[in-house]
Order: sequence, then C-alpha cells, then structure tokens
Amino acid sequence: MTTEARALLPSQRTLPAMLQRQAAQFAGRPLLRIAGRAWSHGDAADAAGARAAVLAQAGVARGDRVALMCGNRIEFLEVFFGAGWLGASVVPINTASMGPQIEYFLANSEAKLLVIDAEFLERLKTADLGRTKPREVWVVGEAQEASVAWQAPEGVRSTPYPAGAEAIEPAAVQPGDPLAILYTSGTTGPAKGVVCPHAQYFWWGVNSAEVLGVDADDVLCTTLPLFHINALNTFAQAAITGCEVVFESRFSASGFWPAMRASGATVVYLLGAMVPILLAQPEGPGERDHRVRTGLGPGVPAAAGQDFLERTGVRLLEGYGSTETNFAIATAPDSPRGGVMGWLRPGFDARVADEDDVELPPGEAGELLLRADEPYAFASGYFNMPGKTVEAWRNLWFHTGDRVVRDADGAFRFVDRIKDAIRRRGENISSFEVEQVLLSHPCVAACAVYPVRSELAEDEVMCALVVRPDRRIDPDELTRFCEARLPYFAVPRYVDVLADLPRTENGKVQKYKLRERGVTPQTWDRRPAGRKATKV
Repeated sequence: MTTEARALLPSQRTLPAMLQRQAAQFAGRPLLRIAGRAWSHGDAADAAGARAAVLAQAGVARGDRVALMCGNRIEFLEVFFGAGWLGASVVPINTASMGPQIEYFLANSEAKLLVIDAEFLERLKTADLGRTKPREVWVVGEAQEASVAWQAPEGVRSTPYPAGAEAIEPAAVQPGDPLAILYTSGTTGPAKGVVCPHAQYFWWGVNSAEVLGVDADDVLCTTLPLFHINALNTFAQAAITGCEVVFESRFSASGFWPAMRASGATVVYLLGAMVPILLAQPEGPGERDHRVRTGLGPGVPAAAGQDFLERTGVRLLEGYGSTETNFAIATAPDSPRGGVMGWLRPGFDARVADEDDVELPPGEAGELLLRADEPYAFASGYFNMPGKTVEAWRNLWFHTGDRVVRDADGAFRFVDRIKDAIRRRGENISSFEVEQVLLSHPCVAACAVYPVRSELAEDEVMCALVVRPDRRIDPDELTRFCEARLPYFAVPRYVDVLADLPRTENGKVQKYKLRERGVTPQTWDRRPAGRKATKV
C-alpha cells in the first residue's frame, strides 16, 4: 500500500484526499476504535465533512485556527479532520497545560475557536480569554460540579459540543497548506508552534508504515495522547494501508498488556521512558499472551530493548523524527546491530555538522541537520516566530538541536541534546551515555542525568533515580559501579532518589524541573570526605 501512496501526485497528499481515497479503497473495513466508539474507513470522510459544516457555521474559515484540548476521544478526531477538510488548522493543546499555558497557546496561535474537554474547564479560570482570539468555546462531555463555576468572559460564547450537520465538500487545500500547529515543550523559552502542512502528515504515515511493515491486516494500538504527533501519525498509517487503529485513553504500566490483548494489537507504540517502566512491573504470563509482532520504541535504552524482547517477544524498532521533521532515520528488524538510532531512510538527507554547519567526518560528534527531498515533507516553520524559523532552518537545513555521531557504516548514534550537554573539568559529558550506565544497574528503574553548578562555577553531574520495587540503592556502591564504566569526570557527584521523575503527558522526563530543583538537603554528595555510605 505504501508503494501506491508514494506514487500519488502531490495534490493527493492532503488530509481530505487521504480520507476520500481510503473511503473509496477500503469502504466498510474497520478503521477506528476509541473510547467506546468505532468507525469504518468510509466513516472518516463523512465525519470530516459533517464536522467541517459545523465549524463553518461557527465562523471558522479556511486559514483559521481551531484550538483543541481534549483527551483520546472521537471528538478530537472529528475536529482534527473537520478543520483539515475545511482548510483550517488545528492547535492541539497538551492536556497537562494549566491556565497560563492555555492562554499563551490561544494568544500565539490566534485561534478562533476553542474545543475543550469539560474536565479541563476549571483551568480556564486562570486564563484571560479576553486577551485571546476565541469568540466561542465548545465544551466536550459533561461538566463536573467543580467546573461549572467557570463563566465565559464577556464576548465569548460557551456551548456544548454541537452535533454534526449535513456534510460539505472539502476545500481545495494544497499540500503545503497548514494542517496543524503543534507546540513544542519550550524548555529554553516560550513554546514554539510548529506549522505542520498536509503533506508532512501524509509522509509521516507513509514513512512510519514502511518502517513498521504495516499492512491491511494489522491492528495498531497506542496509549499516547492525540495531541502528540506520534499518536496522530498512527491514524495516517491506518488511512494509507487500510488497517485498524485503537486509541487507548492513557498509558498504564499494569494495564498495558491487558489492553493490548483486548485490542488485538499487532503493532504498538512506546516512548523510551515507557519501556523501563513496563520492565519494572512483576513478570507474568500476560507479557507473552498477545498478538503484538513489533513496536516503535524511539529512545529506548539498548539494554532495556533487549530485556523487553526477551520478556515479551516484541522487538522494538528505533528511529528518529521530530515534530518539525519526519521519520528520517530508522532501524529495521534485520539491522546489523542495535544501540543506534538507525540509518538514513530514502527521501532524506542528513549531515553531522559543527557550529558553522561544516560537515564532520564519521566518528565525530556534532549537530544533526536534516532535509527532505519531497516538498512539504517537513514543517514549514514556527508560527508567528520568523526569527526562530530562520535560525532553525538556516543554510537550508533543519537544525535538530541533537548531538549525534555517524559511524563508518552509516548508522547514527544519539549522544545528547545540545542544550543538555554537561561540561566538567574541560570535558564534554553526554547525559545520555551516563544514563545508559545507570540504567544497567540492577537497582535502577529510571533515571535522569543533568548539570548543576558547582562551587567552582562549572558543571557538576547530578542524577535523579527511581529505585526498582523491593530494592535499595547504596550511593557509594553505585559510584563504584559507575567508576568501572565511565570516565572519572562523568561519574555523578550528586544522587537524588525520587518516587518518580517529573514527566510530560507523553512520558518524556522534564529535566528542566530537575535542574530547577537542584541540590537539596536530601541529595547524596560523594565529595565530602568521610561521608558514611547511606542506603536509600
């Protein structure tokens, strides 16, 4: 199916064209299960046309933005497809966002309409909608008692999520027209709205389906939130190949394998942090009692990936793609070796470069730069941030901000986020490499490594750990463990043991929160002489 998709004319690389094509090709085949609702492939285009009609009645026109703060439920997809059908674009908002962040997303995107889950209404109390563009708010679901107190400000109309209307014809959207504005985490400044065109969404589906070998008989299942490109991408894979996709409401370590069995999943989607969490669960027969044949696991530590394969029989494929790019680098089931992000895929070019964008030879670490052969396969910039757009796409390459090495065999290895690099004693330290060593310790379930300032005004290495159930950590022993596996300058000085690491809704560790927390009275410090070993 992906071979046929690759041959499609550029005019067919839009969301409306994808929905119409799948309706014609796959018609009554099962497409979607989400929160007790189901669609066939034919239903998707009908739902898009019906929701587009209601959006148009609300005054949304081609080129407008629609903000969407909603859990994994069918209304999310209705609005996403309806806006794309109409030529408008959707602004998905992370469901962990609070009032000030919501206000920022609405103001920066200039969204005309806000669609929000009733359970999040209360958060609007600390958002000044008077300073933003939405003149209408659609509330999805039943408002809880605590949320009823929210009153729409003057000039803003709040209504229950309206029923669909008679479907309208799709707008004549182009492959380069914006389909979504997806906001990055913004750990070093205000969050940037990544402008994702229709063709980029199309190519996400094609490339991901090829990497995973998805065909019409597969059942894709994800627990990731729909405001994330990873989850949105699973629908594109199903639309292109004619298979079925199941969206779970959330990730649950104890409920993961029961959910996979119930869904009949054959392909799963995990982020790096999720696999150590699953491996920390007690072993049981349910880890083998399933139909899952493969999974996507970007950022999974190599040792954890091997343990996962041995326990569950599922080989996770590595890969690289950011919200701004596409699935440009990936491994395969028959890759000659693991522990790497993978090899460059057809349709993309990559360069490992120094600070002047000069290409570095194999074996030297530098920033990963990417570009695509096909038009609009990458994002077209950051919304309302021309300066940031020029900076990121300078010299006609997208600058990923990731420090990598290209080996002699063409494989790319992740070293670190450039902004997370630690410099100590004149040496550059990869937090990623230190984390791999810590995760290989039998007592460590999860960890994060980050810099803190020392008395000498340089970086010191600090790590936050989550201990495996029924285990205890001896920091002195952990230090000796690291000394045998790391250069002396990379061994952590500070150790914090936490119940859990701060994470985003999609499981990524929020290192900036750990850096802000810094060294506390409870932090173990290996520097003071004569300190007694402490088990924690």
